[in-house]
Amino acid sequence: MSKFSKSNLSDKGITVVLGSQWGDEGKGKLVDVLAQEAEVCARCAGGNNAGHTIVVNGTKYDFHMLPSGLINPKCISIIGSGVVVHLPSFFSELEQLEAKGLDVKGRIFLSNRAHLVFDFYQIVDGLKELELGRSRFSGSDERPSLFWKSFSIGTTKKGIGPAYSSKASRSGLRVHHLSNHQAFAEKFRKLVANRKKRYGNFEYNELSTRLQSYVVDSVTFMHQCIDSKKKILVEGANALMLDLDFGTYPFVTSSNTTVGGVSTGLGIPPSKIDKVIGVMKAYTTRVGGGPFPTELLDEIGEYLQRVGAEIGATTGRKRRCGWLDLVVLKYSTLINGYTSLNLTKLDVLDNLPEIKIATAYLLDGTPLESFPADLEFLEKITIQYETLPGWKTDISKCRRFSDLPTNAQNYVKRIEKYLEVPIEWIGVGVRREDMIDLKNN
Repeated sequence: MSKFSKSNLSDKGITVVLGSQWGDEGKGKLVDVLAQEAEVCARCAGGNNAGHTIVVNGTKYDFHMLPSGLINPKCISIIGSGVVVHLPSFFSELEQLEAKGLDVKGRIFLSNRAHLVFDFYQIVDGLKELELGRSRFSGSDERPSLFWKSFSIGTTKKGIGPAYSSKASRSGLRVHHLSNHQAFAEKFRKLVANRKKRYGNFEYNELSTRLQSYVVDSVTFMHQCIDSKKKILVEGANALMLDLDFGTYPFVTSSNTTVGGVSTGLGIPPSKIDKVIGVMKAYTTRVGGGPFPTELLDEIGEYLQRVGAEIGATTGRKRRCGWLDLVVLKYSTLINGYTSLNLTKLDVLDNLPEIKIATAYLLDGTPLESFPADLEFLEKITIQYETLPGWKTDISKCRRFSDLPTNAQNYVKRIEKYLEVPIEWIGVGVRREDMIDLKNN
């Protein structure tokens, strides 16, 4: 058992790990730490558009659809009904993990209610992205608040959006449909009837046969685990600001990435959730299009991208970088009700002489109550920053809060005070052991 996970996983109910910004906060690392004690690790939403990178004993593992808890040989993993599944990617990811020495046999299961992602969805996804692309704003140097308009939506082109669209329009196909080949073939032909000339034929019989040993009724599965008092960890995908309802719509993903998505994606009541842990970077990043109020289009932004290795595990895209935005995080906390936080990548700020934090959005000098729904409204605001002194010290070897330089401690305390949520972990490096556990030291 990891020394970090002692008493950090709830004994009273389900523990949930969620992204609190625009994704890429480092959720996989915390899930890996907590999963050393977990008996069940579940995914509840999204698809193989998510990306978690975990480094254990020098070996790097990239997770996209499969739960990160698979690294623990004693942990069973389940992909819930809220996830959309591209079967070739499912098996490819399994093979890659096994090639690195992980024995996943009998430890990974898939909900029979999960919707399927077909190859033609991925083609549709790419075409829609082209249609939604926006022309680059020529005056971005003069009005950086409009720089986000130079991007398209930022989809990963994995077919996730079109799969959820089919689900919402009640024309999608689910895993359980694969059990009846003839009926599935008829439904599939109907689904692609008007697309076939453009997208070609699709094979599914072989994949269906391979899949059967993984398929379970996830509702029954989850409640049996709950009734037997197993320690359950839910791994969120994406993040609050990419939620279909509460994120920066339309620059969002196609699923519910909030704590509410845990219940709808796994078939469990909210009363069974005990801990909700929000993962946040010590600064802010996002990929693709959409507003980013604290984005830095200068050498500091480039510094954060370079030192933070801000390149997506799934897409390989460079992430846009900016100062920490506490307005976003307060909004995120209101919706998800975090019981604690994991602050990651604090070490990336080591060499900065001063660090800014966004503490308010102002309209004509008056603070807004929350993050606005209307994205165009953001063009009218100014940002109120607090400037804190940097620490100019390497903190990667720190393992206790008291080991951190005073200015780094003050940075953490300022975040806690503003959000009124305790920070339980601080990440100071990429490895599993590069974590300060404030609860247990």
